[in-house]
Amino acid sequence: MIPVSGRAASIEYAIRDVVVPATELENEGHEIIKLNIGDPIAYPGLPTPSHMSEAFSKAVLEGKSGYSPSYGLPELRNAIADDEKSKGWDCASENVYVCHGVTEALQIIFAATLDEGTKVLAPGPHYPPYMAYPQMYGAETIEYTLKSNDGWSIDLEDIESKMDDSVRLLVLINPNNPTGNVAGADEIDKLIKIAAKWPNCMIIADEIYDALDFSGKQVSVASRSNNVPVFTLNGVSKVYYAPGWRIGYIAVHDPTGVLIDVRDGIERLLRSRLCASTPAQMGYLAGLNSSRKWMQDHLLKVQNRRKLCLERIAEIDGLEVEAPGGAFYMFVRLTDDMWSNNDKNFVLQLLHEEHVLVVHGSGFSPIKGVGHIRIVYLADLDTLNRAFDRIDSFLSRHRLAKQS
Repeated sequence: MIPVSGRAASIEYAIRDVVVPATELENEGHEIIKLNIGDPIAYPGLPTPSHMSEAFSKAVLEGKSGYSPSYGLPELRNAIADDEKSKGWDCASENVYVCHGVTEALQIIFAATLDEGTKVLAPGPHYPPYMAYPQMYGAETIEYTLKSNDGWSIDLEDIESKMDDSVRLLVLINPNNPTGNVAGADEIDKLIKIAAKWPNCMIIADEIYDALDFSGKQVSVASRSNNVPVFTLNGVSKVYYAPGWRIGYIAVHDPTGVLIDVRDGIERLLRSRLCASTPAQMGYLAGLNSSRKWMQDHLLKVQNRRKLCLERIAEIDGLEVEAPGGAFYMFVRLTDDMWSNNDKNFVLQLLHEEHVLVVHGSGFSPIKGVGHIRIVYLADLDTLNRAFDRIDSFLSRHRLAKQS
């Protein structure tokens, strides 16, 4: 048997790993209620806007399917820069690099900034690639705490205690996946102040859910920094409801001019992998350059589904949740003793017994996520009600079995 590389064998991606047993059940003829993956297109009533899809299709039909420049189409880079300027900082088109989604953007940043012995400081819990990818470059991810009993707010003292000369990247996911917490200007300013004490530290601001903000607090990290470099990450997947297009970007804010070598590295890496999808870039461009009134209708649907989930969770013995301020996730606490330290077993048994698929919290952090499940609340109201009925039945049945 030819051995697999250690780096590949150690990769885990909880959101998709739980799909494997769900697919087996589907192959046996069972219908699964899927609340596991943050793909808005998988749920009814949240389509990609037609003007964006038409622009994508038009590009294909007109033969615009060749390679584009490695850093992105110039007109798209201009539009992204203008959009970032509207968020409060001086972004020029040359600051923008278009990637195959935010996930590739992360890989590019990690490859350009991390070496053996360096560290990434990321929130716990967090989106799994922040833990998985740095190790490919000999780096280590250290989790800082989000306060589970305080709206998942940032524990700034914990960040301060974990900073040192080896920390290259301080990560802020805002709004957060999986918890939905939103950091406001005050928290961000304090985080920047901590990073400024360490001259080799840069901030990753993952703002892919920035327009899905119900708190009114979300602000651009780059707009708050006048001394710390910031890599802003965003794209077409969540706010523009086109995740399968795989178009994201890095917008580099370098207020003191310290990223000359890092940017050279980023550009070398981007050139080596050719380019992002040309037709998909044209579709995103149409979204940026057109009216965004349609977003209000989508946002209202998301808010109504969020409201229902909060109401149902409050009624179910065995579940608690801190109301999310943004994105479309709920990180739900399992309060029954039999599940509070065994969330993955809860997920697998719920799947097999009730055919409801969610994600175990420990998949987002083996320490800080344990005892939770992540629910994507984008399904229609009837489907959400059926899912919560089944979860309630599952919890009640196992509670009674334990007592008997």
